[in-house]
Amino acid sequence: MIQDTPYVLVTAAHNEEAYIEKTIEAVLSQTVRPGRWAIISDGSEDRTDDIVREYTARNPFIAFFRLEPDGGRTFARQVYAQQFGTQLLQDISYDYIGMLDADISLPSDYYEQILDRCQRRPRLGIAGGTVLDKHAGGFSRPWASDHSVAGGIQMFRRACYEDVGGYLPLKSGGQDAVAEVMARMHGWQVRSFGDLEVLHYRSTGTQGRSICGARFRSGSEEYLLGYHPLFHLAKCLHRSLERPYLIGGLLRLCGYCWSWWQRKDRMVSPEFVEYLRREQMRRIWPRTSRRIEGRASN
Repeated sequence: MIQDTPYVLVTAAHNEEAYIEKTIEAVLSQTVRPGRWAIISDGSEDRTDDIVREYTARNPFIAFFRLEPDGGRTFARQVYAQQFGTQLLQDISYDYIGMLDADISLPSDYYEQILDRCQRRPRLGIAGGTVLDKHAGGFSRPWASDHSVAGGIQMFRRACYEDVGGYLPLKSGGQDAVAEVMARMHGWQVRSFGDLEVLHYRSTGTQGRSICGARFRSGSEEYLLGYHPLFHLAKCLHRSLERPYLIGGLLRLCGYCWSWWQRKDRMVSPEFVEYLRREQMRRIWPRTSRRIEGRASN
């Protein structure tokens, strides 16, 4: 067996020739490198594979594999690629497993900092920094709770990852959000750290679509995940302050309402929806939700 190591990484990449070299260089510059990094090309049609192969020749801790396209692309394809990547880690001992998108750059001490904070918090199951999205004027920090970690940089404690069963292959996306909720359902904590900033070279959710399309899709995804209507409305109002201003929040609401109108099936269990909505109502009305739960338990 390869020598024990604290963490490993998995990256699923599809047509990332513009950014993947930045991601690779960022990992190579880490003060604490992963024991292994599995990079899976999900049917890339550009120079992604060639770029990765150039680095694997010089860095044996990087394991590369290409999956051939199957004629259709959904968010589930990314999860299948990530699941395949975890299979390349079976002969190595590790305590943490990180998911890293192929369009992200990290500070050189990023993983050292994340590991240190995880080790000081035994119930911290999912950790990460804060993502700054790129737009026309530079990079900006989108609104996000410090109890949520962007899917592109989620670091799992291995025991937590095994408790939640990894990512669910959901065609409409949201696998990272589902993992967070399921982690909390199993008693784990989820935390992002605002002082650890990472650069994301595109706006979240915009690969292969416009920013307006991404906002509409986000609203549809939140319906399929079981978001409470009041919480979703509050989120839309808050997100109206982000680019594209006003219309972004409206498009989220339209996506949610469109999926409701279509009576689309939820992607998760009723127990998951109940737990999620209880969390969301506590965030909107903490005292009221506690009184409701108290009456229900009597």
